[in-house]
Amino acid sequence: MAKAVGIDIGGTGIKGALVDSATGELISERIKLPTPGGGEPDDIVNTVIEIIDQLKVDADIPVGVCFPAVVIHGKTMSAANVSKKWIGLEAEKLFEKALERDIRFVNDADAAGVAEVRYGAAKDVAGLVILTTLGTGIGSALIYDGVLIPNAELGHIEVDGKDAERRASYAAKERARLSYKGWAKRLQRYYEVLEALFSPDLLIVGGGVSKSYEEFLPLLTLRAPIVPAALRNNAGILGAAALAVKDTTAAGEGPAKAVE
Repeated sequence: MAKAVGIDIGGTGIKGALVDSATGELISERIKLPTPGGGEPDDIVNTVIEIIDQLKVDADIPVGVCFPAVVIHGKTMSAANVSKKWIGLEAEKLFEKALERDIRFVNDADAAGVAEVRYGAAKDVAGLVILTTLGTGIGSALIYDGVLIPNAELGHIEVDGKDAERRASYAAKERARLSYKGWAKRLQRYYEVLEALFSPDLLIVGGGVSKSYEEFLPLLTLRAPIVPAALRNNAGILGAAALAVKDTTAAGEGPAKAVE
């Protein structure tokens, strides 16, 4: 059993658990604490320390942390729903110093994509998989033949002259008071553009609204199959833990089949 801790930092909550990275199963209680008000770096680090302390893991257990930001060589280059002090911060080094251990620090959508490829809706799928999370914005992950291509910001591509997430995110649906049918028209256009640019073999839709996928996914007509994410609230934890083991950059054990 390859054990690792996965920590998922969000704008309202920070979650963590010990994971069997071979099977994608949680082997501890999932601990969730509120994200400190203001989302300041030191406050978030202290909350992560508290979660790891509660998990009572040995010092040699790998730790992966996912965060809502573009992450380049361990540095956070953006900040969503947290303090702007994260922008340009050597975040990985900050956590390593505080936790007194090496960690793997990654974008949250990338972690979710890794989890879906390794344990969820895209397990054993060859070729290009694109995960999109529909929420306040649109997060995304690109994984090709099991290998993560980090920091894809596909929510910010231009669709008909507008930033995609301004029209197609779940928040945009709520702002415009759209029915699922009305929203599906915007999603159709968004995913058409993704297909034109990337020719994916599989599209996965995550985010909280994915639990209501039957309301809108059947309304979409695309070349590639489009399916709901399987791992929901645990995806960030599982992906961060998987990436922490042996500091691997691969999302899975390698593709085995193409999507029908």
